[in-house]
Amino acid sequence: MATIVVVLLALGVVGALYATFSPSGSARAATGAQSLAIEEGKGLFVTSCSACHGLNAEGSGYGPSLVGVGAAAVDFQVGTGRMPLQAKNAQGPRKKRFFNDREVSSLAAYVSSLGNGPTIPTEDLYATDGDMQEGGQIFRTNCASCHNFAGDGGALTRGKYAVSLADSTPKHMYEAMLTGPQSMPVFNDGALSPTQKKDVVTYLTHMQTQPDPGGNALGRLGPVTEGLLGWTAVIGMLIAAAIWLGAKAR
Repeated sequence: MATIVVVLLALGVVGALYATFSPSGSARAATGAQSLAIEEGKGLFVTSCSACHGLNAEGSGYGPSLVGVGAAAVDFQVGTGRMPLQAKNAQGPRKKRFFNDREVSSLAAYVSSLGNGPTIPTEDLYATDGDMQEGGQIFRTNCASCHNFAGDGGALTRGKYAVSLADSTPKHMYEAMLTGPQSMPVFNDGALSPTQKKDVVTYLTHMQTQPDPGGNALGRLGPVTEGLLGWTAVIGMLIAAAIWLGAKAR
């Protein structure tokens, strides 16, 4: 009887320890779903991305290594249609997406499994309820030299350009700051806090719907386009008037 009691007590202890430390059903389901997403993403990567980035995303002469870039970089590049590239140009343009939402998530999960990197931000991080005034100040200090103070974009060197943010979504704005795509610097949480990035997203979202009560915005480029219009229109009219007066005098 003593032996039976000891065995039963041991079984009870083992059962209690297993119930305490084993993963729950929801956790196991989440892990299984994540594994399926990674497997699907790997298949999509091999068929659509490996020609440039290598079979194991190690990079090649046609594309950089993706190990450690994180899920946020994949969600931005693939979610905006910049990847896959149609042609090797100075910069990948935004275009219609090649993959749907589930496939983008699977690709992001696979690349994320290769190495640590920025994760896809949650909705509360890029909500448009931040401090718009503070966001405008941060944007004008750090971003306006390339993107224009209103986020309308501008030209860079060697055929590159800062894109217009007029149609960008809050999520992709946040991911761009987090990952620094193409010529853009990385504004990680050490450079700009999550609250500051939310403020910038709030400001840019406001600028997307800001009207131009003064008339044609001329690209919102400030005195450059305004001065060009003045010289072209006003000086042109003066030259035309001088020619007309000269012809009339003769």
